[in-house]
Amino acid sequence: MKPPTRPAGPAPRAGPPAAGVRTAVWTARASLLALLGCVLVPLVTAGLRGVLWLLLGVAGLALASAGIWWTLAHTGILRAVGAVLAVAAPLTVLGLYAAHGMLGPAVASAALLLVAVAAARGALTPRPSSAGTAPAPAEAPRCPWVLMNPRSGGGKVGRFGLVDRALAAGASVTLLDAGRQDAADLARRAVAEGADLLAVAGGDGTQALVAQVAHEHDLPFVVIPAGTRNHFALDLGIDRSDPAAALDALTDGVERRVDLGFAGRRIFVNNASFGSYAAVVGDSAYRDAKVRTALRDLPALLTGAPLLRLSMRAGDRHAEGLQAVLVSNNPYQYAVGPRGGHRGSLDTGLLGALYVHVDNTAQAARAVGGGHGSGVGRLTAPEVVVDADTATVPAGIDGEHVVLPAPVTCRIVPGGLRVRVPRRCAPPPGRHGADWPGVLRLAGLAHRRDTRRAGDPADHPDAGAGPSRTPDPET
Repeated sequence: MKPPTRPAGPAPRAGPPAAGVRTAVWTARASLLALLGCVLVPLVTAGLRGVLWLLLGVAGLALASAGIWWTLAHTGILRAVGAVLAVAAPLTVLGLYAAHGMLGPAVASAALLLVAVAAARGALTPRPSSAGTAPAPAEAPRCPWVLMNPRSGGGKVGRFGLVDRALAAGASVTLLDAGRQDAADLARRAVAEGADLLAVAGGDGTQALVAQVAHEHDLPFVVIPAGTRNHFALDLGIDRSDPAAALDALTDGVERRVDLGFAGRRIFVNNASFGSYAAVVGDSAYRDAKVRTALRDLPALLTGAPLLRLSMRAGDRHAEGLQAVLVSNNPYQYAVGPRGGHRGSLDTGLLGALYVHVDNTAQAARAVGGGHGSGVGRLTAPEVVVDADTATVPAGIDGEHVVLPAPVTCRIVPGGLRVRVPRRCAPPPGRHGADWPGVLRLAGLAHRRDTRRAGDPADHPDAGAGPSRTPDPET
């Protein structure tokens, strides 16, 4: 049989004129203007002395960073001095600004910087095609199962009536009691009894345990943000302020595939931490007194003896003598704003790694700039190996303390989890933050003059960048 022929000429494009593209272009221009204004305000106000005022602000941040280091890494008088310095340095800088009539320009410059960052994020965030249609709802499960932790998040399960809402949606509900129940075992038992969807109302640690079972059986997984932080829900675009709304995914949900991280055989949906933070999390007093326990334990972990020193390798990159390593399921974006520490995507197929080697006050101060010698490094890779000078290494898997045999191989499974979210769920955040490559993309977008249709994928600066698009390996 002869295959059908396609009509000659380019395929027709649907969609209105490129209003979305024009908006992105003008938003990019507004961002660059705000950034220019941020620099010009102190120069116009104080001439070349404005550069000195800018350096004074940087010096204040460096001194505050040094004070924070002393507070965390020492005890006694040095801790007290550090706490005073951390507060006094920025206050002194603000006082000098006020005394010389520079407080107003400094505030205006800071406000313009925030506007520039916010506008840059808006301009560089991919926009859905106006010609596209709403995603089709996923097939409703026959036997959904929901695990709920009534103590998580200060009692959100009871406060939001999650049990009744889940039962009304046709789900079977299991409550975690105060004992040492294994969430993964409960999920496997539910699967054996016929569950065809797994859901968790609890913190990220419990989410990861049940997500592992969903991955093993390739079942859809629903995140109900009933924990304290719920970083996984945040990066999925789920409204953390209304946990009950997440239950709509049981009856009116859409499905997407996201990556999963592995630390050894343990799954993590957010991150696996090694070293100082993991050791603090492992302290039995941490659950009831987080800040007090951290302040008590960190000096010995950072500067005491003996120290647990870590090494890390990823491809041809290698680092030794580290105090902490954070390996994340997809890279975090570190930028200014309320979403400064979030993942712009959960489907890049790459791990993010943040590693720290800070031994003294000078390194702590340099960490403010994040340049070479600051003691803080970042990279992305499909596999990261963390080793220690001991047979085992403490780790925090999504905030849950575990001890793993060293070395620990962290890897990522692209599309390893079927996540179901409410159809009206907010789209996940854009892929780009306010980094220097982002500034170059922003400048290119601001100079754009054409007005193609908004439905054309080529309209966006990220055109052609599918899920495999990744940030620069080193920032």
